Amino acid sequence: MIRVTALAAANLVTLLSMTATALAQDEPKPASPATPAAESGGNAKPPAAGESELTPLNKQGTVLLDRQGKRLRINAKVVLREGTLEMLLCKKQTKEHESILAVDAQAYVIHAGLLALGAKTGTPVQFLRPKPGGEPGEFIEDFRPPTGQKIEIYVQWRDAEGRLRREDARRWMRHATRRFFGEALDKLPAITLPKDGELRYDPRNKELTWYGIMSEAERDRLLALSKDDAYRKAVRSLFDRSQLRPMEADFVFVGSGFYIEPDGTRYYQAEGGDVICVANFPTAMIDVAARSSASGDENLLFEAWTERIPPLETEVTLELVPVFEKDEPAPDEK
Repeated sequence: MIRVTALAAANLVTLLSMTATALAQDEPKPASPATPAAESGGNAKPPAAGESELTPLNKQGTVLLDRQGKRLRINAKVVLREGTLEMLLCKKQTKEHESILAVDAQAYVIHAGLLALGAKTGTPVQFLRPKPGGEPGEFIEDFRPPTGQKIEIYVQWRDAEGRLRREDARRWMRHATRRFFGEALDKLPAITLPKDGELRYDPRNKELTWYGIMSEAERDRLLALSKDDAYRKAVRSLFDRSQLRPMEADFVFVGSGFYIEPDGTRYYQAEGGDVICVANFPTAMIDVAARSSASGDENLLFEAWTERIPPLETEVTLELVPVFEKDEPAPDEK
């Protein structure tokens, strides 16, 4: 038996009632059957043409429940193609300067749709915890990654030739390269670093640093400067870490949370824009299950893979697919 706290139950009722109220204001009709299968680069097979009936969950028709396909569909637009990222998806008119996609929808509607599919929320990221025996308000560092049901995310769009494309949304993001990389190095060997390169040594912090992507030619040039093992190991590590690497972290349904106003009004925190995050936020609805700093552009872990993202304003359909364990059937299978 699943035990639900009074506060969690109240929050769930609030989300569902908010969605019901929104639907009652403009009763949406079932949408057309799901689009035909696209050219796919993902693992989860899309439903066959005509197999699914989509139920709009908001009057804009941007959030659609696909019960047969066991997924939630979100109609969004490309709003950013270059730069470091905090989001894959944000609410319209919130955080478009750091999110690839934006959707005209309330965040609670998306949350309620995932609940309707049987997805379970987890816990938000934790960076600090109260210091044992410390004073009130005194904390120590204690990172714990966000948890929740795994959500596979796919993107569908039409390319310049009109072909319907579909792939894992993580292919649109990669580990950030427009940043500094650092490696601990107790002492720099007796060499002179090239002035026309990006390699620097900080004697105070005992760190060798590099900015951006290091080419093989640059790596070999730096390795030729010294036979010192520690130095060569640091250069090789900087080279490896600076290369283009796709995002591999899983997305999890954290669930965001509620802020309770003095008058008792509950405010769903993801309405601030934190819908699908790639930098850890305690207010995220969906987050990455890995450590990903949200502090400062130079520390952001992921950036847009520009060459793989369609032009700005391209209409994109996201598929949010809750992943159930083998012994945990989806709601309609119970």
